[in-house]
Amino acid sequence: MTSVAAEAWFAQPALKRIFDLLNADGGEARVVGGAVRNSLMGLDASDIDMATTLLPQEVMKRAEAAGIKAVATGIDHGTVTLIIGGKPFEVTTLRQDVETNGRHAEVAFGTDWKVDAKRRDLTINALYADARGAVIDLVDGLPDIESRTVRFIGEAEKRVAEDYLRVLRFFRFFAWYGSGRPDAGGLRACARARSKLSSLSAERVWSELKKLLSAEDPGRALLWMRQAGVLTEVLPESEKWGIDAIPGLVAAERVFGWAPDPLLRLASIVPPDNERLGEMAKRLRLSKTEASFFTAWAGSPAVPVTIADTAFDRMLYRSGAAGLVTRLKLALAVARQKTENDPSQLPEVARLKRLLARAEAWQKPVLPVSGADVLEAGVPAGPRVRELLQTLEDGWVDGNFNADRATLVARLKSLV
Repeated sequence: MTSVAAEAWFAQPALKRIFDLLNADGGEARVVGGAVRNSLMGLDASDIDMATTLLPQEVMKRAEAAGIKAVATGIDHGTVTLIIGGKPFEVTTLRQDVETNGRHAEVAFGTDWKVDAKRRDLTINALYADARGAVIDLVDGLPDIESRTVRFIGEAEKRVAEDYLRVLRFFRFFAWYGSGRPDAGGLRACARARSKLSSLSAERVWSELKKLLSAEDPGRALLWMRQAGVLTEVLPESEKWGIDAIPGLVAAERVFGWAPDPLLRLASIVPPDNERLGEMAKRLRLSKTEASFFTAWAGSPAVPVTIADTAFDRMLYRSGAAGLVTRLKLALAVARQKTENDPSQLPEVARLKRLLARAEAWQKPVLPVSGADVLEAGVPAGPRVRELLQTLEDGWVDGNFNADRATLVARLKSLV
């Protein structure tokens, strides 16, 4: 019997408490989805989601009676979040689809575990574990776990037509859990439905893309997305730019100890063009922080590997470190990949590493004078104040930030 009983997460007293609460008086609850899947694949399991035969109102009632905090996070769709010791457990009533239209489904609550399992998207996501830890497989998901096959439950085209977001989920789960080639039926269904992705909200599309790009190595998934025409559909900026930089970037992350960064990976497959990146940010509804990442990168100059430290410091001051760090990481990944066949590139890698370290440690110096000093020198308020201050700043930067306040004040007096 396949079991997750030996897993540390399964032994949590909070989980046992929820099982005891929901399995009493004719109810039944099971862990479902990610925690079971990850445990069977030897991966970390963090979030614990549960399914139950009880209606959400009954889950709320039992939790409140037991002194457990219950939050109606999605009660219309059957989901209640129980919080014990600060840890959330999502509990969702068994469901069946009444009507689907490619974007969302109308559901009815039920008590049939097989019906609930078959309405889910992928076989590896539809495994349950009961209160003893025994794994229950109603969709032939265990063989797919073993072979690391990402496969739709039942007829792939039907599953996709129920919710077109499943096209992106197919590739996202392949990036995280798949091996070899994607399931042929799933790949074909995704390719045929690619034009329907425009019906999805930008937030849902970007959320899936970001999760996919956060996988340890999203390269194979991106390759198959491109082959299926899906990547161009959701990320047209990548069409002529390509995804060839991804393998080198992933390798560089491992060598240099960089954490996987979905924004950096996205930057590697789109052109550093502010206008196109602005359109992309607007279309995908990136956050202000995410959009500013691309603005800083596209607006920063290329860094010559032979640049002197003083000249690089001036570049950092004028362009900002954030965009230059992105440029240097991408350049370093390309240079490091070249060394695999051409050792003569090693000095360039060393220089780029040194520049990157300098940029990451950069602290912007503060101009020793301000507009108040210009006004005090007798200049009336107005554009002339900013012009003089800019002149002083330009000279201070060109002099490698060496001029002190007294020197700049004297220079200001001579200008006035």
